[in-house]
Formats: sequence, structure tokens, C-alpha cells
Amino acid sequence: MTTRRVKRSTPPAARPSRRGRSAALPSLDTESWGRLQRAELPNGLRVLTAAAPGLHSAMVGLYVRAGSRHEAPAVNGISHFLEHLLFRGSEGWPDSVAMNAAIESAGGNLNGVTARDHGCYFTPLHPTELGTGLSVLGNLVSCPLLKEIEVEREVILEEILDEVDAEGRDIDPDNLVKRLVFGDHPLARKIGGTPASVRSLTRRHARAHLDRFYTGENLVLAVAGPVRHAEVLELAHRHLGALPRGARAVERPPPPWPEGPLLELKDHDDAQAEFTLAFPCPPEQHADYPAFLLLRRVLDDGLSSRLPFEVVEKRGLAYSLHCGLDTFSDAGMLVVDGACSPRKLGRVLERILLVLAELAEKPVPEAELLRVQRRHRMMLAFSLDSPADLVGWYGAGEILSAPEGFEARCRRVEAVTPASLQRVAAATFRRTRLAGVVVGRAGARERRAVERLLDGGPLPA
Repeated sequence: MTTRRVKRSTPPAARPSRRGRSAALPSLDTESWGRLQRAELPNGLRVLTAAAPGLHSAMVGLYVRAGSRHEAPAVNGISHFLEHLLFRGSEGWPDSVAMNAAIESAGGNLNGVTARDHGCYFTPLHPTELGTGLSVLGNLVSCPLLKEIEVEREVILEEILDEVDAEGRDIDPDNLVKRLVFGDHPLARKIGGTPASVRSLTRRHARAHLDRFYTGENLVLAVAGPVRHAEVLELAHRHLGALPRGARAVERPPPPWPEGPLLELKDHDDAQAEFTLAFPCPPEQHADYPAFLLLRRVLDDGLSSRLPFEVVEKRGLAYSLHCGLDTFSDAGMLVVDGACSPRKLGRVLERILLVLAELAEKPVPEAELLRVQRRHRMMLAFSLDSPADLVGWYGAGEILSAPEGFEARCRRVEAVTPASLQRVAAATFRRTRLAGVVVGRAGARERRAVERLLDGGPLPA
């Protein structure tokens, strides 16, 4: 689930070489900072500790490989529903007030998130309070009370209203583009479910989902900060070691990317039109994934990047414009999304497609490529100062079967050349690979302009 000035040519003597750039920034694999230690409990639960001794806070994240892609259609939304219920109390902390008071007294704030392919329960903590955090999280998943179901049902039904209009039609661009690309595959299902499916969920459904997925084989505990691996491992044994091993979650393989261009126009009475343009992106393990990381940065990584300069700074066509990667263990998409006045929609989309077409047709200048590669390394270096970033990197990587160290990722990214970047861009930014969604008050003229752009616009066929 993430984001101007005209460039001046660098004098030849000052232009950094690939070798010089690597030497200028230190390796991200150190012996004492951000170093990962990994262990596995007898029940299969994996424990990851990233020591960052100079920091003053710790972060704990408990990841589960269960999300909306693991649900049957009739119980769509049960992963998210269960996430809500787990915060309603457990045998050790019988209500949400007691549970949250314990965490807050340890310097934290308990939270959770459900995605299409996994979930996470997390909190920052004072480093001396790991025992409190692991006790609450362990109790939360091992012996929840699963109570106050009707209250949570109403909360979730209210939450779903954010994604629909007054008539109940889905107007969330992310939901719409997933459905356009994945069709009837589970990755197309809404994370929160539909009003009908949420109304049908019962305590029995929640218990069955908990018993199936909240087991050692499907859980990863990640802890980062000024912590000791031996202590983390001992606390994991104590609070999570009694969970059953269970069976590892399995996913139905995603369908091939559909032949495009595909377009869905959804009328919605709003001052702005929202749009999403999606192209296929491989999962993180794929050899071409580093090129997509760099394409994302070339397109949207500060005011010097191409999309903000061409669309916002130079022409004032839009205010909100982003490019990101949305990846799963076996699929993914590069997404350009934003919002603009409906009357500017055609011009905004045309300019975006021109920027993408240029990447497919011309190699990125080496100075620009080196800049984004250098920035990629720097951003990962900054993550060493954040226990939350460390937990997110290692925990999500492990649960999605894509574990990789910071330095290994940097080396993959820095091996990308202008030629290989153009090869990937040329294979990706094509009309036949495009899936687009527009939600807004687009008139007939705007609709025709958008359709013409996708059918015969700047992108190669």
C-alpha cells in the first residue's frame, strides 16, 4: 500500500561515476545497527530482531499472512472484521480500555491494519516494556473474547461508506482498478467487504478464520530498536509459543494481466475528478523489480521528478498527483493516481502519458539515474533511524516471502543501467498494458477525450 526546476547539465569533471557513487555512501549492512537476527519457534512462528542500540524507542509488529485474498466470497471482509474484534478484549485484558491502557502505560498505542494479502498488529514501546507489548499482543491473538460483534459491525459499515456514493455504488479508485485488473480473482475483493457480506458475518466465522490463519506457520514477530534478540526470543516463546503450528496459507495464482487498454468511467458529483492509471509490475523477487523502484522515483520522488514538474509545476494542471508500487507476493502494479478539475482531465492524462511514453522511447540520462539510485540508498539509510521502518521492512518482507537486507536491495537497484531501465519501461508503458479508472463529474467531451487518449494517445501500442 505510497508518493521544480529544469535540470542543468553537470560539468564532466564533477559528474559522479557509478563506482564513485558506491564508494561515497557507506554500506547499510553493519554489525551493530539495523542488524537482523532471525529465529523460529517450535510451532513455526518466525521471530526477527533488528537491533538499533542508539535509539530510544522500540517497535513491535506481529504479522499474519491473512487478508481479503484468503477469503471466500460469502465471508468477504472477515479478515478486517476479525482485526476489529481482536481489539475488543482478551482473557488477560477483558475490554479495549484495559488492553489499551496497558499498552499506553508502556509508551505505546495499539493499532492494526488489514491488507489484501496480510495483516499486522503493531505498537511503539519504551524499550524496557517489551514484556508488556508481547504479553498484550500474544493474548490478543491466542485468546480473544470475540465480543461486541454488533458494535463492530456498525463501525465497519460506517467505515465502508468512505468507499461508496449516496447510492451505495463503489467509487474508490483502488477498489475499481483492482477489479478491472484482477476480475473475479480474490485480489479484486474489497478489504473491508461489502455491506451484504459484513452483515452476514458471525462469531463462528471469526473463530474459524482465527483458527485457520492465526497459527505459527502464518505469523511473523518483528521487533526493532535498542533491544536484545535473546530477550525478544524468550518473550516470543512465553507469549506466542503455545499457538498451534497450523498450515501455511496458500493463495490462488493471479490471472495474467488483461489485454488493454481498459477504462472504467464512474460518474460522481464532486468538484474534482479522481483518476488511476495502472500498469503491471512484478513481485519483489523478480529480476526487473529494481527497475520499477527506479521508474517510480524518476516519476515521483520530489519536485525534481518528472510527473510533478511536467503536470504541476510547469503547467498547473493538477494539485494531487502520485506514483507508487502496489505489490503482492506474486503480482503487482505501478500506479499513477491523482485528482484534478474535470475540465482539465484530458490534458492531465495526456501529459502523464507523454511522460510515460518518453521513458519507453528514450533512456534516462545517467546523471538522473544516478541521482535516484543515490536517493534510494539514502532513504534506506534513514530507515535505520526508525524502528517502525525496520519492523515494516523485515516483518512485511518475511510474511510475504520476500526477505531481503537493505544492502542487498541497494546493490540490485544500483545494478540497473539506462538501457535496462528503458527496456522495462518500453515493455510496461504500452496501451495494451494500461488499465484506467476515472471517478468524477466528466461530461461527454471529457469522456471522448479520455477514450481517445487511451485508444490512440502518446503510449505505443
